[in-house]
Amino acid sequence: MSSGKVFLIGAGPGDIELLTLKAVRCLQQLDIALIDDLVNPDIASLLPAGCEIVPVGKRGGCQSARQSDIEARLLAEARAGRRVGRIKGGDPFIFGRGGEEMQTLHAAGITVEVINGLTAALAVPATLGIPLTHRAHVHGVTLVSGHTHQGDEPNWHQLARSGTTLVIYMGMSRLAHICQQLQAAGMDTATPAAAIQHGTLPQQRQVVGTLASLPALVEAAALGSPALLVIGPTVALADPKHSVIKESA
Repeated sequence: MSSGKVFLIGAGPGDIELLTLKAVRCLQQLDIALIDDLVNPDIASLLPAGCEIVPVGKRGGCQSARQSDIEARLLAEARAGRRVGRIKGGDPFIFGRGGEEMQTLHAAGITVEVINGLTAALAVPATLGIPLTHRAHVHGVTLVSGHTHQGDEPNWHQLARSGTTLVIYMGMSRLAHICQQLQAAGMDTATPAAAIQHGTLPQQRQVVGTLASLPALVEAAALGSPALLVIGPTVALADPKHSVIKESA
């Protein structure tokens, strides 16, 4: 039997309407779908009848499928001639381990197609009207993970002096530490900052304050994961029409 094909599919930040047309078309052709935990469960309605669904959730602090097991399953299903979808929240190549899976599959001679998705860093701040760049405020944006594979630290000094909007994934469990490190590195304590939980979904909640106040605001609002941290001057542009829990004056 000839080898199948693996599609690394980005499902976007949560709102199913933010799927790309190409992702929808690809989903409708799959034989098996390995789906991450943060993917909107409504995506199952777009899969063809008979498509096998395999949950391979990955959530911080929760029991997760081992990456090696996921890659072994992708290889086995592709070698069996199936059209395999690896469906990830956001974009496969933005903190989604898509690069690791692509390397493994390519090394085994398996054909891979990447279907990009809208990453949370772009879509989630936009729900509050927060632009990541703005000519009058900031000249760039930096995406960073607050939780690293080896437990090492990002270069907080470099990030604090980057002059860019910081968007931090997987940082809620270390929020106080992150804010302290950025302040110690010289970032102004009054820098606008936000934490946004369940971005783009009906249950979205958020707080907007400053680098100094954000940890207390998050604790008071009982926000948790999954959430995105946004730090920089453009956070102050959050649209007041949105239901934002703001720092008291």
